[in-house]
Amino acid sequence: MTVMQTTAGTLAPNATRTDICSAPPRRHPRPDGQDHYTISEVAAFSGLTAHTLRWYERIGLTSHIDRSHTGQRRYSNRDLDWLDFVGKLRMTGMPVADMVRYAELVRAGEGTYPDRRELLESTRRDVLTRIAELQDTLAVLDRKIGFYGDAGRAREEETTR
Repeated sequence: MTVMQTTAGTLAPNATRTDICSAPPRRHPRPDGQDHYTISEVAAFSGLTAHTLRWYERIGLTSHIDRSHTGQRRYSNRDLDWLDFVGKLRMTGMPVADMVRYAELVRAGEGTYPDRRELLESTRRDVLTRIAELQDTLAVLDRKIGFYGDAGRAREEETTR
């Protein structure tokens, strides 16, 4: 199913169409009612290392992370949601500099919506190009696999004659 497809083909005749991308993001497996996490807990939730989390903060990819009275980082659910989004941006292949730029725009407020949109649209175009390249590559692989499957069957038929 592509990003632009909907679930209409799988719905009952009277059901409404919904965009599968409009569903809320999957939540981290967080304890109910908890909104403060240590860096090790965030590393476990996100799959990122503590070193990467500290680096994200240092380069400005994450906003200021609260600290406990002992100086230990205390991440919130909002921070985890942001890290989840950053993970999606990483999957797109967006350069770190662009991710940092996007984070700066978010912190600058609503007046930056046009700039944020352009950055995301540019990334989307890049993703669509990569998807097309991967689909072409997949078609080549499928042809090769089919060729070798046909060749293997023909060889088996020759040996059984």
